[in-house]
Amino acid sequence: MDLFLNGKMLPPDQALLPVDDAGFQHAVGLFETMSAHHGRVFRLRQHLDRLAQSAIELGLSRALDVDALTQAVQITIDHNKIDQARIRLTVTPGSMSMVSGETPPSTPTGTVLIQPTEPTEYDPKYFDEGITVLIAQPGANPFDPMAGHKTLNYWGRLRTLRQAASAGAGEAIWMNISNHLAGGAISNLFLVKDGELLTPIARGEEVDKSLPAPVLPGITRAAVIELAEGLGITVRKQMLAIDDLLEADEVFLTNSSWHVLPVSRVEKAEIGNGKAGEMTKKLREALLELIEEETA
Repeated sequence: MDLFLNGKMLPPDQALLPVDDAGFQHAVGLFETMSAHHGRVFRLRQHLDRLAQSAIELGLSRALDVDALTQAVQITIDHNKIDQARIRLTVTPGSMSMVSGETPPSTPTGTVLIQPTEPTEYDPKYFDEGITVLIAQPGANPFDPMAGHKTLNYWGRLRTLRQAASAGAGEAIWMNISNHLAGGAISNLFLVKDGELLTPIARGEEVDKSLPAPVLPGITRAAVIELAEGLGITVRKQMLAIDDLLEADEVFLTNSSWHVLPVSRVEKAEIGNGKAGEMTKKLREALLELIEEETA
């Protein structure tokens, strides 16, 4: 499939970046990974609003043009005649000096890259039997201003994901430096306990005078919370410890690729009955129906 690069649709082998692009040189940039169904991205505006907010907070741009980015994503989908796809949008400041003290531009003057690929195929048994997860060393830092944003500096997270995969696990659960649960390397985390849904506090959900939350406010996470509340399920956003994870009745992970993915084991410890729980199944089904409704 062709790529969108700075206003042009190009074959992948013709999409070239300058070697001094700050995204390549210093991992300065932001990205969104989205899911397209029926030729439309599920909750595209929420993804792009989050991107724009991160750009402001981190000094990448004073105001990304969300409408222009929305149009660019749809141009990419229409050009490639996409029905279903994984869509990655990357924004960098280009070759601008990162040490000049210049005020960030009001609109991006660097790189806007939109890359569609085939959707990831997951073994159907994962959604019935669940996956195993490993516990990573504490790494989510509330004092890191980049935490809770989708920056290009993802090496640390992908490293723990690779370590999990090498041990036969599907995801690595990150702890923050106070040993509270943060989430998966590439996903948000939910626990079910006594009929309630629990999830770590994300960036923007902190109570007054608390430390910043180093947890990404996931778009799929928000949709699951919305659905759960609509079903009358109590949702609690709170600090959670490893014992909460191990003693949960059900555990699942969310992101825009696998949507809702049950966890059946945390290393050697079995969760619930070792399979996808009833609330997990209900919320996954509700989310798939919502995606179909909003994109059909």
